Amino acid sequence: MTATVLDPAPAAWVTAHLPAGLTGSPDVPDMIGLALRRNPRRAHLLVSRVLGKHVPAEPRRILAAGRRLGELVRTRLTDSAPALVIGYAETATALGHCVADALGNAMCLQSTRRAVPGHAPAAGFAEEHSHATGHLLLPADTGLLTGDGPVVLVDDELTTGNTAANTIRALHRLHPRDRYVVAVLVDTGGGARLAELAVELRVRISVVAAASARLTLPPDAVAKGQELAARFGVTVPDPGSWPSPEITRVRLPWPDGLPESARHGFGPDDRARLDRALPALAAAVPPVGDLLVLGTEELMYVPLRLAAELATSTRVRFASTTRSPVVVIDEPGYAIRSALTFPALESSGSRYAYNLAGLGVDAVLVVVDPPADTGRLDGLLHALGSVSRRVLVATAGV
Repeated sequence: MTATVLDPAPAAWVTAHLPAGLTGSPDVPDMIGLALRRNPRRAHLLVSRVLGKHVPAEPRRILAAGRRLGELVRTRLTDSAPALVIGYAETATALGHCVADALGNAMCLQSTRRAVPGHAPAAGFAEEHSHATGHLLLPADTGLLTGDGPVVLVDDELTTGNTAANTIRALHRLHPRDRYVVAVLVDTGGGARLAELAVELRVRISVVAAASARLTLPPDAVAKGQELAARFGVTVPDPGSWPSPEITRVRLPWPDGLPESARHGFGPDDRARLDRALPALAAAVPPVGDLLVLGTEELMYVPLRLAAELATSTRVRFASTTRSPVVVIDEPGYAIRSALTFPALESSGSRYAYNLAGLGVDAVLVVVDPPADTGRLDGLLHALGSVSRRVLVATAGV
């Protein structure tokens, strides 16, 4: 199998074949690659190499990128009231946590596509280009959305600015405030849309980015992308073709009342409790020489922090499953070289895990939350037999 995570030019294939142009600061090639979406609304996917979603990476590198973004945000905030940080599902849920970590006293909330019984949506907005467009905000305390401090919206990229604008409009209708910050790993030019919105709403909207890039696409990019997908796309193997791995359940000593994510809110006290719990959580994982920790869709931050804790004693890489269908092309210079597909854990449809072929790990540790820990999990566990003969499963939360 082809190992792809160290591809030195992960945008070259798309820039040559679509064709597209991707330029920017010197660190951009190390941060992002390009792939093609299976999506009629947008042809391309910017694939982050420092996010832990589509490309396995060292957990400390992922955390460092997120906290660096948080530090950039911190230098821009002069407001005395604590910020509310909102990370976008599913890709930027851990990134939002990392920004909140850097700010110290911030509350963190993530958008979600999961309807949760007993939690009525306090707000919602659309991500128009996405495979799944709807986002919900489900804070346990709706007062999170009516405070006086700034709101920091965290995403992996800023392209058109439409998603951030839709979010700001929804939040502003609920509770007008003076200051919004949009924080992204890579800004490819969506600031103009937000500048117009700031004038319209008479508020301050700042864009903070770890890197800036410029992406140029042909006018027929969507049609051309579909044509390339039909010509070059790799058929993802049926999971039934892989040998069943040895599966071991890991019981994590999860602290009572500690949220496993920011879906309903995650504050400084929760962060401190997680920090204290991490050594015991890591000690519950059997020793493994070379380990992949796999988060599941929106559940990224806790698995990432656990992966970083485990990395003190073994080699660890981190990645996450996703609901986004992406074209797989096993060619140098393309950012998505392999895929696993399996049934969704909580609903109908398929889910995916990318770029895991050829990692050569001794085991995979899959981390889920309680609603995802059902019989449907067997599909993912069986598919992971193509990555390692040993699969560990841990549930975060109670």
